[in-house]
Amino acid sequence: MAKAKATSARAKTDASLRLKRAQQAATRLKQVSEPTRLQIILMLAEGEKHAGALSEALKQRHPATSHHLALLRHSGIIARRPQGTKSFYALTEAGEQLASILKRLIG
Repeated sequence: MAKAKATSARAKTDASLRLKRAQQAATRLKQVSEPTRLQIILMLAEGEKHAGALSEALKQRHPATSHHLALLRHSGIIARRPQGTKSFYALTEAGEQLASILKRLIG
């Protein structure tokens, strides 16, 4: 009887953990499910870039690009490195994993 209760409790804990991970993944996917953000991730997969270069490559004004960069930064996909008056961005480990998945999806 005790063994059955322990197994049931472990199953509930496992289910709770799976749900939490699924919710985290869904949130992260929502944050990146926008074409501009996906482009940024793919560009940063090639290496660190400064915000101005990203804006230019995206053909967007700096405030629009900054908005996308902030969302990606807050979701843990990219990291910012200030240097003088410029901000450089690079993928985090999670961002690199996501970029790898994106590359496979788009071929």
